[in-house]
Amino acid sequence: MPHDHHDSLSPSGHPYRADDDTPLSYWQTMEIAVRELLVEKGITSPEEIASQINTMDARSPANGAQVVARAWTDPDFHAALMQDASAATRDMGFDIGPLKLIAVENTAHEHNIIVCTLCSCYPRNLLGLPPDWYKSRAYRSRTVRDPRGVLAEFGVTLPDTTRVRVHDSTADMRYIVIPARPSGTDGMSVDELAKLVTRDSMIGTGVARQP
Repeated sequence: MPHDHHDSLSPSGHPYRADDDTPLSYWQTMEIAVRELLVEKGITSPEEIASQINTMDARSPANGAQVVARAWTDPDFHAALMQDASAATRDMGFDIGPLKLIAVENTAHEHNIIVCTLCSCYPRNLLGLPPDWYKSRAYRSRTVRDPRGVLAEFGVTLPDTTRVRVHDSTADMRYIVIPARPSGTDGMSVDELAKLVTRDSMIGTGVARQP
C-alpha cells in the first residue's frame, strides 16, 4: 500500500496523507488498509463511504438541543425520555443504534456530569464529535476524583447543597444531560429554547444560556 505518496489518492478517492509533514499513525494506516480492502472486495464503495462520512459530519449538538428543548416543553416526551431515551430520541429521528442512551436531568438539588474513563464514548448522534478535552486523560481521571474542581474550571460553581453525580459512559451505553431550564423562558418556542442549549450543558460541564 503506497502510503508515502504525498499527492496520490486512494481507490476510494481519499488522500493517503492528511498533509505533507505529519506521518500516518498506526491507526490511520490500518484504517486506510481496511477501507481499501473493503472497496477492492466489493463489500462497500467509495460512494457509500462518502455518504457515511457526510452523515457523521452532519451530526451536531443542535440535534441534542432539539431533544432538550422538547423535553422542557412536552411533559409526555419528557416522561418517555427519562424512561427510555433511546426510544424517545429514535422517534425524533436520532437513532443511536444498538447502544443504550440514558437521560439524566439537572435540578436545583442535583447536577450530573458525564465522562468516559476508558476512552471517549459519547452520544455522537446527538452531540456530534466529542471535544478534545473530553478525550483527554486529565478530564477522564480528574472528573471522577474531583468533579466540583473540574466544574469550577468550566465556570460552573454549585452550592454545597447540590449533589454532583458522575456518570461513566461505556462501550454500549451513552448519557445525555438535560440541563435545568433557564428562568424567564416561559412562552418561548421550542426552536428559541434550543438556542439556549449548549453542547457543554448536555455533557454537564456547562449550563443552559440565559435568554
